[in-house]
Amino acid sequence: MKITKEEVVHVTGLARLSLDDNDIELYTKQLGDILSYMDALNRIDTEGVPPTSHAIFINNAFREDEVEPSIPAGRALANAPESEDEGFVVPKVIG
Repeated sequence: MKITKEEVVHVTGLARLSLDDNDIELYTKQLGDILSYMDALNRIDTEGVPPTSHAIFINNAFREDEVEPSIPAGRALANAPESEDEGFVVPKVIG
């Protein structure tokens, strides 16, 4: 599949990107290469190949949630630069 310069300009307009002519030429070539590769992948016979979500088998090692005692608030706040009412005082970041 070939992509045209006009299609790249159209898509960059939809994405509200401002590109110069050199970038448009570069992206047209790169997107064309990607689409050609995807076309080659689409021609591969995958009959009888089960779909996968990962290229390798992944086995997560989950553990059961267990309630355990935590450290006391005073000890957790011992090295805090500033604390108040058993909590950390941090700079305000949202208006």
